[in-house]
Amino acid sequence: MSQHESKYVPALSFRVLTPLYDTFFKLTMREEMFKRCLVQEAVIQPGQRVLDLGCGTGTLTVMIKKAHPSSEVTGIDGDPQVLEIARRKAGEAGASIRFDEGMAYKLPYPDNSFDRVLSSMVFHHLTTKDKERTLSEIYRVLKPDGELHLADFGEPKGLYAKSVSWVMRRFERVDDNINGRIPEMFRKAKFSVAKTFELLTLVGTLALLRGSKS
Repeated sequence: MSQHESKYVPALSFRVLTPLYDTFFKLTMREEMFKRCLVQEAVIQPGQRVLDLGCGTGTLTVMIKKAHPSSEVTGIDGDPQVLEIARRKAGEAGASIRFDEGMAYKLPYPDNSFDRVLSSMVFHHLTTKDKERTLSEIYRVLKPDGELHLADFGEPKGLYAKSVSWVMRRFERVDDNINGRIPEMFRKAKFSVAKTFELLTLVGTLALLRGSKS
């Protein structure tokens, strides 16, 4: 299979590791901090429609709904196993959230469906081609004044982050992230782009980006 062909990569790259997904993020990535920053940066307004793209086990999705209970929140992921965890998590939190199964680069929604799209730690799983397709799909489903808020690996800052990124390259499709190509991909997809936040974690530098459709 070539690097340009689509191949679904599950949570933590291997299905056998899916049950460890939440624990891994809590221990290595300062998860609550960066996800709360992502929600705050989105400035979600009452009644807006929000999509959590690549929602995984639903931690961010539930966080969005709890912070903005009047918003209509949807989570989408290509992995039915993590979606079951997400539905259970939302039920335990008493959060009314719709969860759909689908691929980021082929979203099952009409044009102009959402005010905000948030995505956390998804893009580094995608090939370059699928990153570009995904950004085009996000642009399509966002309303004219909509925004994309993305948290994922960015250019490594410091010797430690650079060392970790060298290791990560061997397991993930992170070259675009590590080499700083994601902002240019935003612009190619017609988004205006701004970097809003950076955070050093045990597994590398995280960058939060905002893309505005307007």
